[in-house]
Amino acid sequence: MKEALLIRRVEEKLFELFSQGKTHGTIHTCIGQEFSAIAFTRHLVKGDFIFSNHRCHGHYISYAKDYHRLIAELMGKESGLCAGVGSSQHLCDDNFFSNGIQGGMVPVAAGVALARKLAKSGNIVIVFIGDGTLGEGVVYETMNMASLWRLPLLIVCENNYYSQYTKQSLNLAGDILKRVEAFGITSYKSDTWNLDILMKSAASSIKYVRDNSLPAFHLVDTYRLYPHSKGDDHRDAAELKRYKEIDPINIFSKEHPQAYKEYSSQIDSQLDKVIKELVSAPELDMEDYYKDDCGSPENTVYEEIEQSDSRQVELINNFFDKAMKKDETIIFMGEDILEPYGGAFKVAKGLSEKYPDRVLPTPLSEASITGIANGLAIAGFRPFLEIMFGDFMTLCMDQIINHASKFYHMYNKKVQCPVVIRTPMGGRRGYGPTHSQTLDKFLVGIDNVTVVALNTLIDPRVIYKTVLEKEKDPVIVIENKADYAKRIAAKRIKNYRYEKSAADYPVARLRPAASEPNATIVTYGGMVDIVLDAVGPLFMELEIKPEIIVLSKICPIDYSQILISVLATRRLYVVEEGSCFAAIGSEIISSIAEMTGGDITARRISALPVPIPAVRSLEDMVLPGVDSIVEKIKESLK
Repeated sequence: MKEALLIRRVEEKLFELFSQGKTHGTIHTCIGQEFSAIAFTRHLVKGDFIFSNHRCHGHYISYAKDYHRLIAELMGKESGLCAGVGSSQHLCDDNFFSNGIQGGMVPVAAGVALARKLAKSGNIVIVFIGDGTLGEGVVYETMNMASLWRLPLLIVCENNYYSQYTKQSLNLAGDILKRVEAFGITSYKSDTWNLDILMKSAASSIKYVRDNSLPAFHLVDTYRLYPHSKGDDHRDAAELKRYKEIDPINIFSKEHPQAYKEYSSQIDSQLDKVIKELVSAPELDMEDYYKDDCGSPENTVYEEIEQSDSRQVELINNFFDKAMKKDETIIFMGEDILEPYGGAFKVAKGLSEKYPDRVLPTPLSEASITGIANGLAIAGFRPFLEIMFGDFMTLCMDQIINHASKFYHMYNKKVQCPVVIRTPMGGRRGYGPTHSQTLDKFLVGIDNVTVVALNTLIDPRVIYKTVLEKEKDPVIVIENKADYAKRIAAKRIKNYRYEKSAADYPVARLRPAASEPNATIVTYGGMVDIVLDAVGPLFMELEIKPEIIVLSKICPIDYSQILISVLATRRLYVVEEGSCFAAIGSEIISSIAEMTGGDITARRISALPVPIPAVRSLEDMVLPGVDSIVEKIKESLK
């Protein structure tokens, strides 16, 4: 009872601090739900993990036996759990994680459970959700995978009958436990008003998961006695009064007034002392939170590009074969990647036979498999996730933007998430509107995510070696599907020098061998060979001799070689396969214009802003080709 009262008094103090303007942002208290946290956390052992949600304070206090750093966090102090960066909803300490995105931490928790299973640690993972989270599809995707893969994951659903202020009857159909049982997952049910049953039932569900290394679902009926967050409470007053009367802490205060008073007095004295100390405590310095190291030039020493007799897809496959043999933390995940199929484009050919425990075929569940890969990454593995078509990356975006990209800074650099997401993009295969898109402009600009585009000039093994050995944060690798069958540097332009920088992500530079260039063309990915095909017509029709710069890393971009070239040519053309509005070409041109003062000729050359048709003649017209490159450059000369 004393632990539950501590949680409640901390929550009530936080509410007071908010009303006094001493906390910033929002706050979601668990007042009325305290015993749910206590029932489960008391049975955890070293190496177990907890994942929580926006209503996470009680889970944290019960798990960590700490409230000082929690209060400091909400007061925005450097001594807080995450130095005040995460505040109420985004906590991290040891094996405790929370995030405010509903349902998003469920697949991440499943990924950590998979990591615990692969490590044969015997540990389990608990993830707390609310009943409102049962409206999120990623929860069911994860239940399916947790059951399929027999993961030691316990999902605790704290059912307080409301999603903010919307009654459960208005947003949840059917029976909660029948949903769970459809996946073959064992379920438990208890509530926070019958404490003996709750404690025993929580112990039983944890024991089941730990002993059997199987998932379970525990439904805990409860009721929050305070507002959803900091706002007014719009629930029925009579209903609220009824639940206050059966609340165990309120009952204890009436039945044991002296003990309640003593406990409360002791706790309040401790809390007041902590708060008094924190009022004048320092906040995090910006230099400790963020240091601007973007745009630093990479190695500009150049070497000759050599041709290869191997196809790009063979080289990628070769990389994974050798890397997985050497590094047992590498996990290769994706849809339909097992033999004899080996993936839609055969990147995974033979891998499942050589590394059966680390080549994991997944359901068609892009959101959850991305989250599971995130969980594997923060737990010490190196997951490489294949998304079958780049078009499907849209289904992964929450896990990339609100989880993988944010963990490092949101948790004040306590956690790194070196997840790698690979995907083929591009058209020219006749696959039509939903399987031919180049969506890279939606992937660049995500803070703390490196985006790389393979091309036909650089050996992909060099790129992937850098990703594996040097990246500690999320990486997206775009592989153009039309390039898989091509040999590296096979297409040659007469009287041109082929060079690449010695950087981690090499920049290819193609220059006239005997004269100075009079234009700069920047491109990347699947457009490289098409740009090379345009060099002859550009010279014959317009007397343009371009220097061609091919980027491997498209976010963040190293502008040093582009800038050197443009300062000499004063003409900049960026060729990309996607549509141009708010895209990579726009970013490159605007950045170079800032650096040069804008005294340059510049054009974006890209696809038309319509869905890519399957019919070949129209596809050729929509996507940029030799004719459109020549025509756009001709227009710029006028």
